[in-house]
Amino acid sequence: MLETLMLSRIQFAANISFHILFPTITIALSWFLFFFKFRFDQTGDPVWMRAYRFWVKIFALTFAIGVVTGITMSFQFGTNWPKFMETVGNIAGPLLGYEVLTAFFLEAGFLGIMLFGINRVSARIHTLATFIVAIGTSLSAFWILALNSWMQTPQGYEMRDGVAFPVDWLAIIFNPSFPYRLTHMLIASGLTAAFLVAGISAYRLLKGDDKKAPKLTLKIALTVAAILTPLQMVVGDLHGLNTLEHQPQKIAAMEGIWQTQKSAPLLIFAIPDEKEKTNHMAIAIPGMASFILTKDFNGEIKGLNEFEGNHPPVAPVFYAFRIMLGVGMLMLLISWSTRIQLWRKNKLPPWMLKALVAMSFSGWIATLAGWYVTEIGRQPWLVTGILTIKDSATDIAPENVGFSLVLYLILYVVLMAAYLHTLFTMAGRAIEIEEITDEEKVIHKNTSEKLAAKLPTQNKQEKNYV
Repeated sequence: MLETLMLSRIQFAANISFHILFPTITIALSWFLFFFKFRFDQTGDPVWMRAYRFWVKIFALTFAIGVVTGITMSFQFGTNWPKFMETVGNIAGPLLGYEVLTAFFLEAGFLGIMLFGINRVSARIHTLATFIVAIGTSLSAFWILALNSWMQTPQGYEMRDGVAFPVDWLAIIFNPSFPYRLTHMLIASGLTAAFLVAGISAYRLLKGDDKKAPKLTLKIALTVAAILTPLQMVVGDLHGLNTLEHQPQKIAAMEGIWQTQKSAPLLIFAIPDEKEKTNHMAIAIPGMASFILTKDFNGEIKGLNEFEGNHPPVAPVFYAFRIMLGVGMLMLLISWSTRIQLWRKNKLPPWMLKALVAMSFSGWIATLAGWYVTEIGRQPWLVTGILTIKDSATDIAPENVGFSLVLYLILYVVLMAAYLHTLFTMAGRAIEIEEITDEEKVIHKNTSEKLAAKLPTQNKQEKNYV
């Protein structure tokens, strides 16, 4: 039977892996919704409202599952990792509290207006509510990433009798890795939402919904993806340089570098052997790892031999990093090729639409792979230099942890199946009204007050818009 420590690690990994899927969508999707609503207020073109009405339902569904799955992680701090809060609770507690007070309250307070207030408040107030929800989702990422980054590169604290106390909150929040992690995560969310919007829009077109709304959202999503993908590569490079400075053992594991060396090769593929401290079946580009990390082909990279007993398990970090990069390259290829095709022909062939459907959840794969690099790459530390994973775990019976783990996994499988089924059912049933008259295109084009006056009667016609 697996020991309590391993079961607790598996359980928390399952919880956070499932939970993170949904915020990565809602963080950026809320900004898509704000853009759709803002454009509707600007132009009065009903196609923007149809796009908004369809995607706000998906946002609500995704947001609800994200909230529910996030709650379970809070319980595990006490049940599975009690030493964590005992040791760093003075820092982790307030940061999590700030997330609730400044982010979740905004989301919860204005989500109702965003979802149900379109007929009850003015267009300006409704658009403002959508904007505030988008701000709230981004603030939530801010605080969670501040805590996670502090666990990676802790600053602004002092230890008293084995307990961490804050001495500089600005240093704690804006710790050395925070700006890179926050930017990297926000762009990852943008890509996740962009490929989901593109994939579902392509699915609708393949199903014969040859109307304006899915064509419009497809074009917008691919534009966002084409911009964010190369930007993410630049940010990822900067993030890697920051990691090299503060967590060189993580970089060594990511690159599969066992011995400190100059002109370190970039391993395209290899099978790391931690027992023999070598790589098998390696396919490498000589000197390229040194060039990427030090901007010098002869630059020296510290190997895992420099961190004996203080480096993460190599294989999962090594493979996860390459999965993330591979998906990122695929995103670049798909987004640019499809966007260029739209620019040239204003239409995608069926095989490209099918490729976009297949890429609908590619952001999830890249995000999970990147998250595993980040979290596994910190081991053996839970909080770098302060608390190890082994020292923070509970000592309850493994049977108890195993039982709750099985229940979690069953629940997550059911929830995921229900979520995906609902998502594609909504896309398959999406309906747009047949035609938009010229008069409707120009009505209330310039003022949101006139638009708000029309909405109560217009909404009756828009019941099955999307």
